[in-house]
Amino acid sequence: MRHKFLAALAVVSAVSLSACSEKTEDSIENAGSAIGNDMSSAMDRAGDKIDNGLDDAGRAIDNGAARIGAATDEAAEDADRTADEAKREVGDTLQEAGSDLKND
Repeated sequence: MRHKFLAALAVVSAVSLSACSEKTEDSIENAGSAIGNDMSSAMDRAGDKIDNGLDDAGRAIDNGAARIGAATDEAAEDADRTADEAKREVGDTLQEAGSDLKND
C-alpha cells in the first residue's frame, strides 16, 4: 500500500510540475513577446526621429542654398553696376582728354 501511495504521489508531482512548467513557459513566452513589442516600438520611434532630423537638415540645406543663390545674384548685379559705372567714368575721362587735346 505504501508503494502505491508513493507511486500516486510521484504521478501527482509530475503532473503538477508539468502544469507549472507550462505556466512558466507561457509566462516566459509572454514576457519575450512584450520585450519584442517594446523593442519594435522603440526602433520605430527612433526611426521616426531620424527621418524628422534628416528632413529638417534637408530643409536647412535648401534654405541655405537659396540664400547663397540670392546673395550670389545680388553680388553679380552689384558687379555689373560697378563695371557700368567704371566704363562711363573711363569714357567721360577719355572724352575730356580728347577735348583737351583738340584745344591745345
